[in-house]
Amino acid sequence: MRKVIFGINASADGFFGHADMNADEALHEYFMQILQNSSEILYGRTTYELMVPFWPEVAKNESMSQLSNEFAKVFTSLEKILFSQTIAKVDDPNTTLATRPLEEEVAHLKKQPGKDICIGSLSLASQLSNFGLIDEYRIVIHPVIVGKGPRLFSNHTLDKTLRLDLVSSKTFPSGNTALHYQTRREI
Repeated sequence: MRKVIFGINASADGFFGHADMNADEALHEYFMQILQNSSEILYGRTTYELMVPFWPEVAKNESMSQLSNEFAKVFTSLEKILFSQTIAKVDDPNTTLATRPLEEEVAHLKKQPGKDICIGSLSLASQLSNFGLIDEYRIVIHPVIVGKGPRLFSNHTLDKTLRLDLVSSKTFPSGNTALHYQTRREI
């Protein structure tokens, strides 16, 4: 069965906004490798609108560094599934609007052939965490205290504690630390 992976940047004080983070080349490469092992990215409206059309434009114009341009091409090539109650039509050819409820859609996708499934939205990640449908968490901690911003469970509560097992960690020259966790499945 395919894995569902949630990769995200976080400040040292637990906020998940991107404004004060250090998105250097090593970080783009780290997330690009995750995306290269994936077939789809699931988005809610807010994060989707931050990513599209930004990265497709970068891929088209090759307007950033070589590595960022590569990241943009990988991102643009992936199927994006958008969960939104306000968007009725999308222009991006690699984006489809979800027609099933989130839990049902992800359970269906996990049974299909293909690579991993990425979560690109805090709201979806908090809901999928509650459903027990996330297999891996890839959290990159940035050495910065921001004091404000979104949190993982700001809009959705977690019904029960999830236990995670550390698979690996990696510290980048920037001081960013990537923590790779696997969800512990209780028997």
